[in-house]
Amino acid sequence: MAAVAPRYARAFADVVVERKMDPEKTVAELMQMAALVSSSHELHNVLSNPAVENKQKISLLDAIIKKMGASKLLRNFVAVLIDHKRIGQIGEITEQFKQQLNDRMGIADAKVSSARELTASEKKLLEQRLAAVTGKIVRATYSEDASLLGGAVVRIGSTIYDGSVRGQLERLKGDLVSG
Repeated sequence: MAAVAPRYARAFADVVVERKMDPEKTVAELMQMAALVSSSHELHNVLSNPAVENKQKISLLDAIIKKMGASKLLRNFVAVLIDHKRIGQIGEITEQFKQQLNDRMGIADAKVSSARELTASEKKLLEQRLAAVTGKIVRATYSEDASLLGGAVVRIGSTIYDGSVRGQLERLKGDLVSG
């Protein structure tokens, strides 16, 4: 069942790119809709309940879209999710959709954990180096982790770059034990 989320995300990304829609605005709208569906147990139940007629679900969706001021494209996409009984997967589809658009635009999201808060110049230098390594524009989010002792750990997708003192000590320990 999890294999369908990438298909829906890819199809929606195809339409967004084909129609030259603003990708950031579209992602924001889809994220807002996904948050609404996941945060409201009642809304989720109504939209996924087979006993509720699709006509009623679509009327409710239209009211939500109007209140959000969202695009007709988003309305149509969510209507497809409702029709195909995939509204319960909107969160996973949203994540896949963001990844699809990032891949197409050459953007890599990086999560950086460092022992201390990095200065603006350190962040800029790190992002430049990550861009050189990945060949993509790097969009980084930063957090502090005192357990690192020093340095930083960067996660881009499933790849982890460990430049922390803790990581270096772990590697040294491993070399000593195996050597």
